[in-house]
Amino acid sequence: MARPELTLSLQFADPSHRAVLPRHKVARWIRAALEAPAEITVRIVGQDEGRELNRGFRNKDYATNVLTFDYQHEPVVVADLVLCAPVVAQEAAEQGISLHAHYAHLLVHGALHAQGYDHEEEADAQVMEARESELLLALGFADPYRPAAARR
Repeated sequence: MARPELTLSLQFADPSHRAVLPRHKVARWIRAALEAPAEITVRIVGQDEGRELNRGFRNKDYATNVLTFDYQHEPVVVADLVLCAPVVAQEAAEQGISLHAHYAHLLVHGALHAQGYDHEEEADAQVMEARESELLLALGFADPYRPAAARR
């Protein structure tokens, strides 16, 4: 099955993970999650910018792993995905997974948010997590919602 078209802008305000995120892999991971054509900007940021954006848009005074700014769902998905490199690295280390695998998960997660998926309510979380698991397994990664011991 052909994947929807993706126009991707990849920006590195924090270049520390540039080698882990080659454009073709980022595009592959996002495209796997798309259900419609999309124009997506992915921006990798440091701790300060991540914290500032989370505080400004979510009123939470800390840097988070991924922020999704979805501007349009139809007929073309238009969104910005902002990932905070230090937070992603810390989480990957804590979970005992590769940085590569954690970025893939967060980019799939963000792309699903960009299309209207959410996890605020339990029923919605189950749908979104099941979709993430399905997509990541298809991409050759472990299920991010299985216990860490079972993923190794």
